[in-house]
Amino acid sequence: MRAVLRGVGVAAGLLLAVQAANAQDKIRIGLIYTLSGPAAALGQQSRNGFELAVKELGGKMGGKDVQLFVVDDTLKPDVAIQKARELIESDKVDFVVGPIFSNVLVAIHKPVTDAGKILISTNAGASNFAGKECTPNFFVTSYQNDQIYEAIGEASNKHGYKKVYALVPNYPAGKDALAGFKRTFKGEIVEESLLPLNTTDFQAEVSKIAAKKPDALFTFMPGGLGINLLKTFNQAGLKGKIPVISAFTADEATLPVLKDAATGVLGALTWAPNMDNPENKKFVDEYLKAYNAVPASYAMQAYDAAKLIDSAVVALKGDVSNEKAVEAELKKANFKSVRGPFKFNVNGYPIEDFYLTKVAQRPDGKYETQIVEKILSNHADPYAKDCKL
Repeated sequence: MRAVLRGVGVAAGLLLAVQAANAQDKIRIGLIYTLSGPAAALGQQSRNGFELAVKELGGKMGGKDVQLFVVDDTLKPDVAIQKARELIESDKVDFVVGPIFSNVLVAIHKPVTDAGKILISTNAGASNFAGKECTPNFFVTSYQNDQIYEAIGEASNKHGYKKVYALVPNYPAGKDALAGFKRTFKGEIVEESLLPLNTTDFQAEVSKIAAKKPDALFTFMPGGLGINLLKTFNQAGLKGKIPVISAFTADEATLPVLKDAATGVLGALTWAPNMDNPENKKFVDEYLKAYNAVPASYAMQAYDAAKLIDSAVVALKGDVSNEKAVEAELKKANFKSVRGPFKFNVNGYPIEDFYLTKVAQRPDGKYETQIVEKILSNHADPYAKDCKL
């Protein structure tokens, strides 16, 4: 019996060794995005962008096969923590990539980084981790949330808006949006309104906007929030009377639904589908072919994240066992971003250009955001000075 038990033990040990070897032969990446509910379109764009890049890489990084583990955070921080831990403990991922929303990022940041894993946010850019709480194994391929709205503030000044109504959701990214806008906007904010993230009825808010008669509406309402807001805004007869200057209220993730209802909406971002460089033209063309849709920034930033990871894995010849070595290679950002110039600041957030954009219809009948003009060059977030890395 003891011999049998020894044999079973040896077999189990061999099995574990084989499983460990197989794990080391692959680059294991966990994608955590919101893939259900009103914001599912945003998460799906991110997933599509990342998977498209992996496909272009032939399913390999540094000569090793890439294995993706995709989970839905359901836009619930407690669910996200559980899913992140499963990715780390059960799936043994080397990298955790995502999420869309900043409240989810705030929830998963500590569990992932404390576990010694690389966390790459492809959209959420909460201010929490850009300053004193920065960590060496956290990177962002989008922006620090405030930066978008600093650009919108500058654009509002340039377009002569003196009185603005501010409308944002009441969660970390919404508060960052308001903080960023107020940092650069020189006019008067006639109303600051923070609504619950699950708001569906904007009738009362639109009535207040009409009564205040601002020079412009500044808003950040992503996904289904933006669809409901703009439809109510237009039904009230405000389209064309009060300019809307925003981020993510009308973008490629929601434009297939909004269509002409969103034309003319101004925004600010680091990129738009009509950006004129070879990498971006290839990305947009391939995305259109694969998904019959125009890519949004969510897809672009995830696509860039995959190319970023590949650059590090290639430099390390497929060996990602040394976390510090991986961090050092990621920090170099040795890849060509589809948005053009891109580099990391000391805090792991990008230094990049920002543009004023406008929603318009494409020649093929689809809708997209298009670059109007550059607003900020080589722009760094305001919190990096407090990061001691």
